[in-house]
Amino acid sequence: MSLLKESPTRRASSAREFGRTAVLLGGDSSEREISLLSGNAVLAALKRRGVDAHGFDPLDRPVEALHSEGFERAWIALHGPGGEDGTMQGALEWIGVPYTGSGVLASALTMDKLKTKRVVVGAGYAAPEYAVLSSAADLEPALRRIGLPMMVKPASQGSSVGMTKVKAAAELHGAYAAAQAIDPVVFAEAFVSGDEYTVSILQGAALPSIRIVPATEFYDYEAKYFRDDTQYFCPSGLSAKDEAELQAAALAAFKVTDCQGWGRVDFMRDRASNKFFFIEINTTPGMTSHSLVPMAARQAGMDFEELVWRVLETSFSRARK
Repeated sequence: MSLLKESPTRRASSAREFGRTAVLLGGDSSEREISLLSGNAVLAALKRRGVDAHGFDPLDRPVEALHSEGFERAWIALHGPGGEDGTMQGALEWIGVPYTGSGVLASALTMDKLKTKRVVVGAGYAAPEYAVLSSAADLEPALRRIGLPMMVKPASQGSSVGMTKVKAAAELHGAYAAAQAIDPVVFAEAFVSGDEYTVSILQGAALPSIRIVPATEFYDYEAKYFRDDTQYFCPSGLSAKDEAELQAAALAAFKVTDCQGWGRVDFMRDRASNKFFFIEINTTPGMTSHSLVPMAARQAGMDFEELVWRVLETSFSRARK
């Protein structure tokens, strides 16, 4: 495991220290299917470790039930709006239930890729050139400024939902419409030709980076969760110097956006310049059989049960009111 660390998190020596634990899963976002896969995997792992864990789907039950039913903390496995965007974090703060991962501010900020990019770039870190697409009138100026290929993205979705790689000018209007159907805030981003890397963060430490080689045009929803021909390399093959540079950049982006506990930071490396470009932060990454954080944890010598336990420990940083 990397030695790049922040302040230590309280460790648990017994499952009893966690008390009655809710695994929040499902929800009503476009990523419900993945959340159910992640949450059920987390739930099973916690139970195997002896934690008094129970599944809790906020689509079926009011959040207030967490308090009335005596839950002492929550492992958030919700993806997308309503679970990863600060909304659930705020509700849990209100009812006094400690939870895993980042707080309200960081969750809300990083759910919005555009605002996150502005913060990270403003702090002096490199990201691909981008343009906000407020209306169809912005498409031609963006095309002239950024060029092709480009990525067109809705600002507020995870798992690459609504994203399109545009390789020809004729595809731009369709890509914009597809993104706008998901979110009214849309932006275009220069496509970085090169390898994709991701760095997982756990309790202030950067885990080994992963290099991703999708069989599709880019690392889209299908490639992330369902295809078996996506290639993952962990170790990623970077030199020790480049690995340290990438891990430091991931921790810096995590810190400047006020993220905590655990998460994942994604980058592209330009093939011509070998420069790393920040892409986005995931504050509640997937925990499915195809997911990246468990893969990085394994490389660091940590099995899935230990990883899930360590993530639950991040809830200790939030004192029960």
